[in-house]
Amino acid sequence: MLKQKLKSFAAYALILVAGLGVGLAAANVPRWLTPAYVEGDYSAYFPDAKTQVVVYATATCPFCAKAQEHLKARNIAFVKMDINDSPKAKQDFIQLKGDIVPLILVGNRQIRGFKTEVLDTALDKLH
Repeated sequence: MLKQKLKSFAAYALILVAGLGVGLAAANVPRWLTPAYVEGDYSAYFPDAKTQVVVYATATCPFCAKAQEHLKARNIAFVKMDINDSPKAKQDFIQLKGDIVPLILVGNRQIRGFKTEVLDTALDKLH
C-alpha cells in the first residue's frame, strides 16, 4: 500500500514539475523568437545629422532610466523622446510600431527594450 502511494506521489510530482517547466518555457517563447534588433533607415527620426542615438521613453519606466544611465556612462550623446509628454514623440513611436519602452534607435538599428549587450554592439558599430 505504501509503495503504491509513493508511486502515485512520484507520478504527480513529475507531472507538476513537467507542467511548471512547460509553463516557464512557454512564457519565454516570444522573447526567444523576437530578434535582438531590427535594421532599417531611421534617419527621419533623428533630429539632426549629428544625432545617432534616440531613446523613446517614459518618465516612469525603470528600464528607460537604466538605458539612459548606460548611455551617459559610455559618454554617448543621445536625444530622449518622452512619449507621454511629446505628441511628436508619441507619433514617431507609433510609426515605429513601438510596443514597449525604451525603444532605442542607434544608427540603422532599432532596439526594443534595454538589452545591454545588444545596445553596446550597436554603439560599437557606430564608431
